[in-house]
Amino acid sequence: MPHPLDPVRDAPDRFALFLDIDGCLIDLADTPDGIVIPDGLPDLLMRVSDRQGGALALVTGRQATWVDRTFAPHNFPLAALHGFQRRLPGNPLSALPVPDGLDMARARMAPLAEDPDLLVEDKGIALGLHYRAAPAREAEMRTWMQGLLDDLPPGWELQFGKMVVELRPAGATKGSAVRAFMEGAPFAGRRPVTIGDDVTDETMFPVANAMGGLSIRIADPSEPTAATAHLPSPSALRAALERIVS
Repeated sequence: MPHPLDPVRDAPDRFALFLDIDGCLIDLADTPDGIVIPDGLPDLLMRVSDRQGGALALVTGRQATWVDRTFAPHNFPLAALHGFQRRLPGNPLSALPVPDGLDMARARMAPLAEDPDLLVEDKGIALGLHYRAAPAREAEMRTWMQGLLDDLPPGWELQFGKMVVELRPAGATKGSAVRAFMEGAPFAGRRPVTIGDDVTDETMFPVANAMGGLSIRIADPSEPTAATAHLPSPSALRAALERIVS
């Protein structure tokens, strides 16, 4: 049976890869700091990038500093914080302006960090509330975060993911980041291949579909998605990347 990434293996100069990290390249953990980076993953990505002529970018909800530290010594083209931070090839890291209200939001969320069922993740310019240890509290946490959003000045929005609600500056998405990358070298003129596992990745898939590319979600095929193909797990994706460069 053909593999969804066979076209990339067979014609690397025709495609550009956009890869989510958590739940996609690496397995999810109970906490953001609990993830394990598989041995050799940074070098594997570099080998794939070289084969693609540099047309590989990481698109993640993580901070840019975390990504660069985790995948050192390599600095890949990057859309971090769901596209709020971007590093296009040949350019330094840039970010959209941060709206007013961040300090207020940080102060309001501080008491939640004392709840043993919850984890507040401070990303510097975004704040995540994780409830993976208490999934039954999802409705409660979403309502609480919506109340916080309603009290903040304009310019903020909520991003919902797997057992997490994130308060972030409005206007940036992973899909808009992919569009920006596709306008310049070495991505321009290729077909985008977008791979992710969460609802936060769904904005990438219509972009790839509209440009004649590939959209792949790592999830149960029964889950609603705009992706046109599926992979069962991060390990399956890593194996496919190894196959591309082997």
